[in-house]
Amino acid sequence: MKTHSAFYLIFLVATLASSPIQAQTYYNWMSSDIRDAWTQGYKGQGTTITVIDDYNSTSKFSGNFGDGKNTLLHGEWTFKEISMMAPSAFMSKIDFTQKNAVSLAAGLNVLNLSYGIFASASHTVNQITWDAQDRSIINSAQNGTAISIKAAGNNAISITSANSAGQKDFLNLALIGAPTAIFVGALDRNGTTSTKASMATYSNFAGTDTNVQKNFVVVGVRGDVTGLNGTSFAAPVISAYAGVLGSKFTTATATQITNQLLTTARQDTILNYNVTIHGRGEASISRALAPVAIK
Repeated sequence: MKTHSAFYLIFLVATLASSPIQAQTYYNWMSSDIRDAWTQGYKGQGTTITVIDDYNSTSKFSGNFGDGKNTLLHGEWTFKEISMMAPSAFMSKIDFTQKNAVSLAAGLNVLNLSYGIFASASHTVNQITWDAQDRSIINSAQNGTAISIKAAGNNAISITSANSAGQKDFLNLALIGAPTAIFVGALDRNGTTSTKASMATYSNFAGTDTNVQKNFVVVGVRGDVTGLNGTSFAAPVISAYAGVLGSKFTTATATQITNQLLTTARQDTILNYNVTIHGRGEASISRALAPVAIK
């Protein structure tokens, strides 16, 4: 484990629990928009999605993504979720306790971060001793070489606030203002204009910092269906969307893909939409894919 702060997986345990991934199979925990993207031929091809997570601990969780109950490590679940939604992306996994800098591939790179790095709220970002892995993640978001998709957290507070233990998630804080960082909160379902979604009771929210609000989106997490709750399972949806979007806009930069996901989020599918809670709104892969070109 890294010694400068405490690690927490951004995950809520529920009681459910996979057989090999069945590529391009639609399940009802997904937004129907992803099925439409597949029909158009956009499945993540040509993109690299790296899932930085827990692959080495003894902490396993039960769930079912629709292809059979199983008990897996946290990283195995988030890796699987992205693979099911962006089946043609090149997938890579790195344990979050290793210390080496993250290597990026040619083309669009997406980093899924379904964990937090916690320390006393009395510290500042500059006082945290980041190892090479942490620093490479933060740098890639700040210089636009990769999209960092960060789970917002499960304390029902703004992502800049201290939790009940008096700690803040300094990975969240370090990514604020980075042009290719996206913070992801959880809705209780995939919203529609006729059946609007509400913020999941556990999910952290955007708060009053405008630099957070403009890079914050929400997506549905169907823990009632899968048994897997938490913003840990919201972030992989956006990682998959980024890969799918990159398979259409093959020459787009990480900044362009990030902006497209953020600016096409919708507010009309959210009950009582509020920028301080929901940021940009509910991410929509169909809207993001709609134009012929993006800038």
